[in-house]
Amino acid sequence: MLGQQNAAPAAAPPRYFPRPDSTDAAGLVGIGGELNTEWLLDAYTHGIFPWPLSDGLLAWWSPDPRAVFEFDQFRPSRRLLRRVRSGQFEIAFNRDFAGVLHGCATAQQRDGHTWLTAEMQTAYLRLHRLGIAHCVEAWQGGELVGGVYGVGIGAYFAAESMFYRARDASKVALVALLRRLAERGYQLVDIQQLTPHTSRLGATEISRALFLERLLAAQLAPVTFLPTE
Repeated sequence: MLGQQNAAPAAAPPRYFPRPDSTDAAGLVGIGGELNTEWLLDAYTHGIFPWPLSDGLLAWWSPDPRAVFEFDQFRPSRRLLRRVRSGQFEIAFNRDFAGVLHGCATAQQRDGHTWLTAEMQTAYLRLHRLGIAHCVEAWQGGELVGGVYGVGIGAYFAAESMFYRARDASKVALVALLRRLAERGYQLVDIQQLTPHTSRLGATEISRALFLERLLAAQLAPVTFLPTE
């Protein structure tokens, strides 16, 4: 189980966790703990994220290598860009964060088979109400048909999950997210683990050491997700 340590700024060891580079081969930092705001912020500011195990136990991770999107390497296909330009989807930001969470937990036959448990959804909704978690939504005919959400701290954004109920809706939302992050001056876009889909879009892997170095600098930048913040 995780034990509490002395309070410390982000540059120092975490308060509630072992060091993010003291993991097993899979990147497991520890098991247990809480999903309150203090624990989540301590985790994200140190490159650690929650991802429950298959038996429901809360686990915390810091894998090596770490998957990221670099803005100059993001490569949506021409077909996807045509879909973006078609105007088929209305894009919105932070309009229905709870709806995006629900979609990420239930779409694509995930209901009852998702890491995004009710407790996880409550925790991220709390971060959203504090202005820390954000989403991009794709709407069609007045219906939420796709989206992506994540956690933003300074110029660091951790993209957590995405969903679709209409073809390409999640991909269009992802393009909108990357464009928004680039426009607002974000420096580090974390997607945690590389998948075939994100690899085709240009995602890459960097070492955990480099990730943590960039994270430390990015989270101190005065960047906001919405212009009105």
